[in-house]
Amino acid sequence: MREGCQEVVLDVRGFEPPEPLERALDALAALEGGQRLRMMIGREPFPLYDMLHKRGYLHETISRADGDYEILVWREA
Repeated sequence: MREGCQEVVLDVRGFEPPEPLERALDALAALEGGQRLRMMIGREPFPLYDMLHKRGYLHETISRADGDYEILVWREA
């Protein structure tokens, strides 16, 4: 993961599928070079992972103690 890059935060906790996935893909399409996405969601977004891989993104999933997830997404440099 690239440290020190600018983050775009997307909080989709509380949204019903497929809206979190749609919003994540829209946010990724709008990222500029050197930016990454930090997505906060109330469930692990398994369908998103394959889509990220197919589009050339890397990701890290963080399971939080409160049951939510943070997904960091970036392009390999």
